[in-house]
Amino acid sequence: IFFQGMQAVLIRDTHCNSIYRGFQIPKFCKIHYKSQLKSHLTINSSSTLANTCNMILNIFLAFCLFVSVSHGESVVDFCVANLNYPKGPAGYPCKDRTNVTVDDFVFSGLSVPGNASNPFKLGLTSAIDATFPGLNGLDLAMGRLDIGAGGVVPLHSHRVSELSIVLEGTIISGFIGADNTPYYKKLNKWDTIIVPRNLLHFIVNVGDAPALVLASLNSANPGLQVFDTALFGNTLPSSIVEKITLIDEEQVKKLKGMFGGSN
Repeated sequence: IFFQGMQAVLIRDTHCNSIYRGFQIPKFCKIHYKSQLKSHLTINSSSTLANTCNMILNIFLAFCLFVSVSHGESVVDFCVANLNYPKGPAGYPCKDRTNVTVDDFVFSGLSVPGNASNPFKLGLTSAIDATFPGLNGLDLAMGRLDIGAGGVVPLHSHRVSELSIVLEGTIISGFIGADNTPYYKKLNKWDTIIVPRNLLHFIVNVGDAPALVLASLNSANPGLQVFDTALFGNTLPSSIVEKITLIDEEQVKKLKGMFGGSN
């Protein structure tokens, strides 16, 4: 069904009365079609009958759209991750509902500070589908960021957007737009910042005490690519890294040693 101007047109190469399943077109409607799916609905009656036919088609089209939208919603309440199977593009397979308990929907890991014994003085605790099975398929994740004094969350990106709130401390947080424009600001307790998806972003603790930030992302598997480890935590030859970064090879090798890279 489509609309040509204000005239409803119905395409079908079978009998008029078999177009609808359990919903018959009035006998005064007749289908006439031409090549390349160009057709016209002709009404062998008065203008009153033509208006009636158009009204029926409009109602039927609205009904089809309603059914289509309704069927687009999930047909299950939840899909707790079955971690015994590998993850696919849409997440983990569903755990057998008879084995689901309330513990699948509760995560206590965010109460524990992350390990900040690293060059960035950053501890990260993630509530994602792999650690919190109840999130599977729900397009939600959270992360706790413990940032020591002088510590940073290095440049990184996710496939999705991130909303962060400062719970303790003072930080500078921001992101870099696709046009290389930086957007950043000093944030204090309860300040919140949104980072659009895919953009490089960062946090610097500019206070004298550790900072605590809680981040929420709109995916149970938001992905994470850290700029530094992407460059120096791999086996890409140092000579190539030197060329693409303009950092001398000696410094590249030093950074590779720091981030676990080689070659």
